[in-house]
Amino acid sequence: MPKQVNWLEQMQAVVGPKGFTISGDDMAPWLTDWRGRYTGAAAAMVSPGTTQETSEILKIANDNGVAIVPQGGNSGMVGGATPDSSGHSVLLSLRRMNRIRAIQADDQLVVCDAGVILQNLHEALASHGQRFPLTLGGKGSATVGGLVSTNAGGTQVLRHGTMRSLVAGIEAVLPDGSILDGLSALKKDNRGYDLKQLFVGGEGTLGIVTGATLKTVPALVDRCVAWAAVDSTDAAYQLFRFLNSRTPHALEGFEIIPATCLNSVLRHIPGTRQPLEGTYPWHVLIEIIRDQPDSEDPRMVAENLLAKAIERNLIENATLAANEQQAEDFWKIRDSIAEAERASGPALQHDISVPVPGMARFINEASPVIEARFPGTKVAAFGHMGDGNVHFHVKAPEGITAQEWMEDLGKQITPLVHDLVIAAGGSISAEHGIGQNKRTELERISSDARLSMLRAIKMAIDPNNIMNPGKLVPLASSHSGS
Repeated sequence: MPKQVNWLEQMQAVVGPKGFTISGDDMAPWLTDWRGRYTGAAAAMVSPGTTQETSEILKIANDNGVAIVPQGGNSGMVGGATPDSSGHSVLLSLRRMNRIRAIQADDQLVVCDAGVILQNLHEALASHGQRFPLTLGGKGSATVGGLVSTNAGGTQVLRHGTMRSLVAGIEAVLPDGSILDGLSALKKDNRGYDLKQLFVGGEGTLGIVTGATLKTVPALVDRCVAWAAVDSTDAAYQLFRFLNSRTPHALEGFEIIPATCLNSVLRHIPGTRQPLEGTYPWHVLIEIIRDQPDSEDPRMVAENLLAKAIERNLIENATLAANEQQAEDFWKIRDSIAEAERASGPALQHDISVPVPGMARFINEASPVIEARFPGTKVAAFGHMGDGNVHFHVKAPEGITAQEWMEDLGKQITPLVHDLVIAAGGSISAEHGIGQNKRTELERISSDARLSMLRAIKMAIDPNNIMNPGKLVPLASSHSGS
């Protein structure tokens, strides 16, 4: 009688020894999320090297009812790429699929594997006079597949939109192993539902993104980065409107930062310095760019507009980065806020969005509500004022342990924050996704229509619920695979 081959052996045969491990030590770095809040277990970690190998792995998983947890750079913020504690699932890493397939500079497109690291993509495009207009603090580890699957945002959404706006085509493997080849970047395609968009923000719950065609833009000719001080969030919004109306195609970054966050960065992040002399309650980081040689010098634009803003009492003080290093130093402050906040003590970090015109009002009204309801807490709200994304951090009172904070007060504070967001017409997830962290809250605050559509799409495409179970979609109890 021939030896029966189990599904682990079948998977190993598909990817070979370089793409397969059941070693706990080898898997350990990938079983805990970036924030350190979730740790799971897996029967194996499989790393396919091609789309076809990914297809074979999913066929085996689907036939045997094995849960698959896709993972890119493991830099997510909501536990979306961390398996549960059962040890029955397989972690599927896309990191071996790291090939840039084609750079079509004349068409402003790039086709690449899902495992391509964002920073590597930036560098490859730069040599062709192009750039991918999305960046974030974790660009050295974040992968294209992860960025697509979480509909990542970053600091350039103001001008270029989220990943949803930058994806021109998708290649994906469905749960049964069939391959959806949608890489062609068609301007017009009226064949019904936009299938590629199901995978943008889908968090690996419908299949595996193995490749993407992304839109690019011309490389920067020059940029000017400015740091300004304002006396309120309302003043920051008025400054944004003033600048945006006068530089609609050149204003690429507009970040609002409270003094508390700036001070935290200066205290905890080596190599950072105060951009302006003096003390101010709010700061704004501004980037104005030039991507065409015949466009106006961004430094002259910034000098002119900021001088007018001072005359209109929109800003208290401002400075322009003297060179590229100082521009990077300004951005380092902004990009280091989350790291500095973690170093300063326990905090609940809410990634939320509200309509752009209401962002200042939300910060002004929601912050005192939380601080009054939970004495001793301090709110630090910062983010992308140009797109309404508020990073709403609630810091723990002095003397409370991280465990007490998360298990007691944290479970009371987050629902209140989310209620305030929904009342303001916003979303409980702006750019980090739902994962397992926000799944219960998504169910609590979502309409029946939204929930029924999410569940129907999930069950139609993944009826055996093998794709990242327990993430994103709050499945009905009879269908739950978490």
